[in-house]
Amino acid sequence: MIFNRYEWRLLLRVFLMFLALVAAAFVIVSGKPLYLVIFIPLIVYAVIEMIRFQKKAQDEVNQFVESIHYRDFSRHFDVRRAPNELKPLRKGFNDINTTFKLISRERETQYHYLQKILELVDTGILSFEEETGNISWINEAFKNLIGIPYLKTVHSLEKRDPALYLELIKVKPGDSKIITMTRNQQLVKMLITASVMRSDDILYKLIAFQNVSEALDETESKAWSKLLNVMTHEIMNSVAPISSLADTLKNRLQSPEITGAIQSSELEDLELGIDTIKRRSEGLLKFTESYRSLNKITKLDLNKILVRDLFENLASLMRPTLEKKHIELEIILRDPTLAIQADINLIEQVMINLLVNAIEAVKDREEPRLILSGELQNNSKTLVKVTDNGLGMPPELLDKIFIPFFSTRKTGSGIGLSLCKQIMLLHKGNIQVQSTEGKGSSFILQFIP
Repeated sequence: MIFNRYEWRLLLRVFLMFLALVAAAFVIVSGKPLYLVIFIPLIVYAVIEMIRFQKKAQDEVNQFVESIHYRDFSRHFDVRRAPNELKPLRKGFNDINTTFKLISRERETQYHYLQKILELVDTGILSFEEETGNISWINEAFKNLIGIPYLKTVHSLEKRDPALYLELIKVKPGDSKIITMTRNQQLVKMLITASVMRSDDILYKLIAFQNVSEALDETESKAWSKLLNVMTHEIMNSVAPISSLADTLKNRLQSPEITGAIQSSELEDLELGIDTIKRRSEGLLKFTESYRSLNKITKLDLNKILVRDLFENLASLMRPTLEKKHIELEIILRDPTLAIQADINLIEQVMINLLVNAIEAVKDREEPRLILSGELQNNSKTLVKVTDNGLGMPPELLDKIFIPFFSTRKTGSGIGLSLCKQIMLLHKGNIQVQSTEGKGSSFILQFIP
């Protein structure tokens, strides 16, 4: 109804202006210019009214454009107090603002929703402009994985971690790569995946970081288990007959008919050779049998264990050895109710192995010291630590000490830490090591609730 009235008023003004112009032209043609005094004011008034109307409309449009430019969609154009000819315009502006506010609210909701998702996931996300290196987005997972609280440009990484910086620059869109980083004296394996995105003529590079250490550890453990199964089976099948045959030959050599037929010097050489074969065969069988224990553990007897009780039992068990070697043992446990779900026999075996290794590590220290500690992390993981002030280990050894057959001691079999790792994987947990040369090492058992 309002819009029709506005149309009629506009048509009326145009019609009146047209009549005034026709009348003025008629007066001029008729040779009666004096009558122009009557029509010229009407023409001037009509023109001024048209200009005023257009100026009002232009001012309204300028105000609306300004609000759009500054994204001020909260502005409301008063329709009730507006002139009739501007009411449809203001109503249209209000409708457009309402639509924009709805779209902006939906986009903001989606943004916060996606932001919340990116903050909750364990995958670290890094986004930066490929040309300038300016950071456009990083989430908390990235900060925690990399250990950097703030990053302005990706080039800032060059001083903090040159190796990681080169990997980020070199990785191509669509590529995935596993890299190894040292964080808190621990070796961490990261899967990085890169992609690109263009927005407003700016090319962004997105890189996702995922900690795959635990997954790789489990896969590696299964691979070693299969290898050891094959190796122990084949070795024992081959060596057992050799040992048995050597024993049979030795008994045959001691029979009278052979003793009389062979000179004593040659007989001694034969017996020595057969004894060597038998002894080495039995040693190899014993060595192989020790590795079969890696694959014997398949089931767990899980129970709730107080970490306090676990530490007290270990302290009582190891006290004679510690006192004999003058090693101090300290227990740090802020929460006496801290507990884990575990197989007590297997976990005690793990802790004993770690304590024996720690005792060996501090043997050359003037003030040898071991620490047993436990704590509950914010992510609900329970940590149990065995720390020593020994000589520590170089970084290149940290990734090898859990590999079967690998040992840093001449008399070591290389099975202790491998067994510890498998036991922890069976508990759906993990074992990690932090070590600094000259300062000591800390073995950390992680239990997931």
